[in-house]
Amino acid sequence: MKLYLGIDTSAYTTSLAVVDEEGNILNDERMLLNVPQGGRGLRQSEAVFQHIKNLPLLFARIKGISSHLEAIAVSDRPRPAEESYMPVFKAGETGGRILSLAGNIPLYPVSHQEGHIMAGIWNNPVLLEKEEFLAVHFSGGTSEILYVKRGKTSFFAIEECLKGLDIHAGQLIDRVGVAMGLPFPAGKEMEKLLLAAGKNETALTIPSFVSRQGFSFSGAETMALKLLKKGYSREDVAFALLRVIANTLEKALLMIGEERGVKDVLLVGGVMANIFIKERLIKRLMPKGVGFKLYFAYPHLSTDNAVGVALLARAWHKK
Repeated sequence: MKLYLGIDTSAYTTSLAVVDEEGNILNDERMLLNVPQGGRGLRQSEAVFQHIKNLPLLFARIKGISSHLEAIAVSDRPRPAEESYMPVFKAGETGGRILSLAGNIPLYPVSHQEGHIMAGIWNNPVLLEKEEFLAVHFSGGTSEILYVKRGKTSFFAIEECLKGLDIHAGQLIDRVGVAMGLPFPAGKEMEKLLLAAGKNETALTIPSFVSRQGFSFSGAETMALKLLKKGYSREDVAFALLRVIANTLEKALLMIGEERGVKDVLLVGGVMANIFIKERLIKRLMPKGVGFKLYFAYPHLSTDNAVGVALLARAWHKK
């Protein structure tokens, strides 16, 4: 039995995953980092400390696989770019290198972003047959629209088309969610809030901002917080907030799709797991007159995880 291990230590999740030779997911182990109630994030030093504590606990869940490991991949940076760096990834990279050296197992450093893309491709394998596609990566630490092809020095050759100019989409949700009294991270709790209320529309409007230079969410944050202070319901503000993210993406994809002549779009990252954003994008971008083909990762593979990293270990080793 040939197995492939992925390790990912992102800003808020410690993850290990194991896949087999056919790409079946055998283990998908995760631990969310602990953010105090009312907090809006963690310092990198605190996040690294929690990763170091979590990794042995996760490795204990997958013990006994070392003799079957063909390769290991670890996310050692946010994006596949030379200047890309974040201290949290050093925790996972160190664990991966120790295991690689101790067991004489090949190690493949990859980026967190490539892991997200590969996790999204797991249930959309047709994208590996495409010469090119667009990828939306919206999370707490990234808000980018990317042009993706197969790479040489990295598995994917990724070119940034458009990015956030200030805060990220996930930060927008988390900051407003915490102001509503929701726990951090607030995405899933905001979705539960709307589902429980049966909310699928609101008269509240938060304007979106998109230009050729990028898109902005700081104005949306300011307006959402003002609406809460004025006494508007959490449900109405939450729906308007998610809608402005979807509207921003719609405008941006229409612009980039026309420029690049590409309408196949993979959507990954924790924000893209939100059913309200997903439904609006499908409704607005997939009709025949618009013509986009949207590919979403399974919700549990949209949020931070090591599955895509493990799949990259398999792909690199077989290349």
